[in-house]
Amino acid sequence: MSLELRKAIDQISKDKGLDRAMLVETLEEAVRTSVLRKYGEDIDVEVSFNEENGELEVFQYKIVVKKVEDESTQIDLEDAVKHDPSVRLDDEMGFRLKIEDLGRIAAQSAKQVIIQRMRDAEQGIIYGEYKDRINEIISGIVQRRDKAGWIINLGRTEALLPKEEQIPREHYKRGDRVQALIIEVRKEGRGPQVIVSRSHRDYMAALFKREVPEVDDGVVQIMGVARDPGSRAKVAVLSRDRDVDPVGACVGVRGSRIQNIVQELRCERIDIVVWSPDIATYARNALSPAVISRIVVDEAEGLLEVIVPDDQLTNSIGRKGQNVKLAAKLLGWKIDIYTETRYNEANAIGQGLEQLAGVAEVPAEHFAAAGLVSFDAVSRASDEELLAVAGMTVEKLGNLRTAVNFLRPTEEKDDLAEKKDDASGEKDGTGGEKDGTGGAESAE
Repeated sequence: MSLELRKAIDQISKDKGLDRAMLVETLEEAVRTSVLRKYGEDIDVEVSFNEENGELEVFQYKIVVKKVEDESTQIDLEDAVKHDPSVRLDDEMGFRLKIEDLGRIAAQSAKQVIIQRMRDAEQGIIYGEYKDRINEIISGIVQRRDKAGWIINLGRTEALLPKEEQIPREHYKRGDRVQALIIEVRKEGRGPQVIVSRSHRDYMAALFKREVPEVDDGVVQIMGVARDPGSRAKVAVLSRDRDVDPVGACVGVRGSRIQNIVQELRCERIDIVVWSPDIATYARNALSPAVISRIVVDEAEGLLEVIVPDDQLTNSIGRKGQNVKLAAKLLGWKIDIYTETRYNEANAIGQGLEQLAGVAEVPAEHFAAAGLVSFDAVSRASDEELLAVAGMTVEKLGNLRTAVNFLRPTEEKDDLAEKKDDASGEKDGTGGEKDGTGGAESAE
C-alpha cells in the first residue's frame, strides 16, 4: 500500500505537471481534516508523509495531567507511565492512529478534498500558462458547439471561439483543426476560460509576424490593421531599414508569404500600404488604388476632405463604401470624399455667399437662418425676403444688390442684358420682327 501511494503521487505529479510537495501537503491536509471530523475539532493531530516507507503517519497528542478533564486532549499520569516510564506531568505524548479506523465516510471526504485541491492547482497552472500567451496563435480541434460559440480542444484545456469572433460565413465541423488568437483568459469557477478570435485585427498582425521574418525581427513594423473579416483588410507597414522594401517583404517572392495569410483567412483580400507620419501622405496610401487629386486636412475636427477626379469616385469609396471605411479605421480620422467638380462648385458657392455677407456687413449665419444658403439663393431673393434677414437694412440691401451684380458670373450678366434689350425693344416698337429688321434679315 505504501509503495502504491508513493507511486501514485509521483505519477500524478508527472502527468498533471503538479508540484510533488504540493500533492503531499494536500494529502496530509485531507487526512487531517477527516480525522478531525471523526474525533472532534478539539483534538491535537499531526499528519505526515514518511518518504522512506511511503506511508501516511497520524499522531494524536495529549497532555499528561493528574486528573483528566478532557479525554480527547489529556491523559492521566498513571496511564501515561504505562506507555513511557520516563514521562512527567505536563509532558506531551503522541499516540499513533490507524488511518483504517477513520471509516468509509471520512475516507471519502479525504478523497474529495484531494481531488478538489488537485483540480484547483491544475487550473491555477493552466491559467498562469495561458494568461502569459495572450496575443499568441494557438491551434486546436473543434470539439462541439454551444450557445456561445465553438468549443476548441487545446489538449490540457478548452478554448471558446465566440460567434462574434468568427470570420463571417466560415463554417466548422467536429474534428476540424483550427487556428486562432488568444485574446483573453478569464478566471471562472469551473476553471480558466480561454477566449480566442479569428476576426480580431491582432490575429492578422500575428500571422504576418509568423510568415514574414522581417516583421518577426522588427525590421518591418506593423503600424496598423483594419479588417472587414473574411472580405478585405488594410495593413500599414513601415521599414526600419532603408534597404528593405516593407511591402515587398510582406508580399514575398511571387506573393508566397501573403498567400499563406490569405488562405488562412479564407481568401480575405489584403491591401498592404506604406505608413507615413504625414497624415495626407498616409491617407493617399491608405485609399489606394484610387487616384487622389488633393487632400484638405482639418486637424481640429480630425477630418480629411479628399478630392478625387470625377472618374475615381467609385474606386475611392469602394464596394459598399468598404475602401473608405477601412482607410478611415486604419488612420483613425474621419474621411469625406468629393469629386473635383462637386468640391469646386461647393467652394465657389460658399465663397460667393461669404463675400456678399461681408459687403452687407451681415453674418453669413443670418442668411443661412433665413434659408438663403447660397449665392444664387440671395441673388434671386426679393427685397422683402432680404430685409427679413436679421441685421439687414435698406442701405445694406442696396450695397448687397450692387455686390450681387458685380459678382454675378459673366454668362448670367449677358443673359440679363439680352432680356432687358428684348423687353425695351418690344416696348418702343423697335425690336424683333415687328419692324422687319430682326431675325435672318438683320443677320445679313
